[in-house]
Amino acid sequence: MCLILIAHDVHPRYRLVVGANRDEFYERPTAVADWWQDRPEVLGGRDLRSGGTWMGVTRTGRFAAITNVREPGRTREDAPSRGHLVLEFLTATSSPAEYLEEVRGGAVAYNGFNLLVGGGEELWVFSNRSGQPPHWLGRGVFGLSNHELDTPWPKVVDGKRRLDEAMELDGEALVERLLAILDDRSVPADDRLPDTGVGLELERALGAAFIAVPGYGTRASYVALFDRAGEVTFVEQSFDDGRPAGDPRTFRFRI
Repeated sequence: MCLILIAHDVHPRYRLVVGANRDEFYERPTAVADWWQDRPEVLGGRDLRSGGTWMGVTRTGRFAAITNVREPGRTREDAPSRGHLVLEFLTATSSPAEYLEEVRGGAVAYNGFNLLVGGGEELWVFSNRSGQPPHWLGRGVFGLSNHELDTPWPKVVDGKRRLDEAMELDGEALVERLLAILDDRSVPADDRLPDTGVGLELERALGAAFIAVPGYGTRASYVALFDRAGEVTFVEQSFDDGRPAGDPRTFRFRI
């Protein structure tokens, strides 16, 4: 993922609301979201190159998602796939805190990441580039892109504000609003853009919530709603070269 917007224990109906965009090279082979045949408790898309996933949920209510850290010149081609960190949590039985402590012990082997994991009433985050231990997220609205949690990049700041405004909605109206927030293709003014070492032209291209540049961009948008009665709604809207690839895929189940 390259943008994750989170409302934790804010909405009167939903204990957790997530809206997220997966940005990736168009050529990378991907399976759309579904229940996995070889791991039937897991729902999510699948990386057909490395076998992991970027965001998923389970029938028991476990949730995980990951973003990469933008760090030009520091990426190792031989590093293990970060998508397996998501999959391993979804198929584990350890608590979020226990799992992140396990990950922390071997985190140096991976390229930069921010890993968000939850289950039940808990939601935790860990970055292998922040220098900080895993920490619990309390009540609030949070944003995560390709830097540390709540780094004030425009897509994070604007996305959090719009997510907070959407907390008066629920059901299909909330899903539609979240998908609209994620489909924001407006490029922020230059003076709002971060300087991550990739040059101003690329900062502009990557500055919007929804990215569509030659060969790379937002491949899918996701909404996950966990209501307080135990029902989960998981929605995936796929895109092909910046255009919607069919209607959203919606899954509903009870924990």
